[in-house]
Amino acid sequence: MSKELLNVATVTEYNDMLGVETLHPLVSVIDLSKAKPMRHMRHTFSFYTVYLKDEKNCDLIYGRQRYDYQKGSVVCLAPGQVIGIEDTGEVFQPQGWALCFDPELIRGTQLGRNIKEYTFFSYEVNEALHLSERERKLFVDCLDKIRQELEHAIDRLSHRLIATHIELLLDYCLRFYERQFITRKPANRDILTRFEALLNDYFGSGRAKSEGLPSVKWCASELCLSPNYFGDLIKKETGKTAQEHIQLKLIDTAKEMVLNPKYSIAQVSYELGFQYPAHLTRLFKKVVGMSPSEYRTTNCP
Repeated sequence: MSKELLNVATVTEYNDMLGVETLHPLVSVIDLSKAKPMRHMRHTFSFYTVYLKDEKNCDLIYGRQRYDYQKGSVVCLAPGQVIGIEDTGEVFQPQGWALCFDPELIRGTQLGRNIKEYTFFSYEVNEALHLSERERKLFVDCLDKIRQELEHAIDRLSHRLIATHIELLLDYCLRFYERQFITRKPANRDILTRFEALLNDYFGSGRAKSEGLPSVKWCASELCLSPNYFGDLIKKETGKTAQEHIQLKLIDTAKEMVLNPKYSIAQVSYELGFQYPAHLTRLFKKVVGMSPSEYRTTNCP
């Protein structure tokens, strides 16, 4: 039973592991039910992978977290991410679908230029996309179109059509995630409440003075979310970015301190973690429309 991390370098190598035919060295659509039985392993890919997992209650570790899949879960992995569970000696038959495509496939294409917009490639597994039956059908239809193109004789349009069909699939994933954000509003509101409390505690405890401004990454970690999922959720719920929320909380705190005569503007700046007062002044003026000194003069009797 191996505990080593296996790096799968190419799409062809992964096809060989699963015992399926390679139709194109840079892209593959795999019906996992037709793959050979496998043993569990922890592995990383050098290519993009989109999984539609049809096993019910499929146990999986992503990073350091264990996640229990439900049937119809989609997980998207960027190159270099680690997934899987340690080899227990158990042999199992995977179910579902996998789309694998090498970064070289999309280089120079519209998809290659837009790939960073698909932030769900950096979500954690516990932030997986859960499809309805209708959404699953659309998802599989897109995979079928990609596979049909792979089976077609190569011509001058093959590369463009494959990339276009992959982009369509990823656009559907964006739409489905937006639907999921909406249908999970109660849970999302709880995250917003916890985010607000986290910022109140951070600025109220004086941590900003010693540690500087809290980053989006730190806030996401404290809320047990990936930075991309957290950022997308906050933007979807409020129309503002997580960074804007942090800055607004900072400015609210700064306003209270500026109106307290015991603090000079420089002291307010240092208490809030700024190295130089000019940095606070610049941000304050951008958000409030006037400098801290002008705000003090305007609002103090």
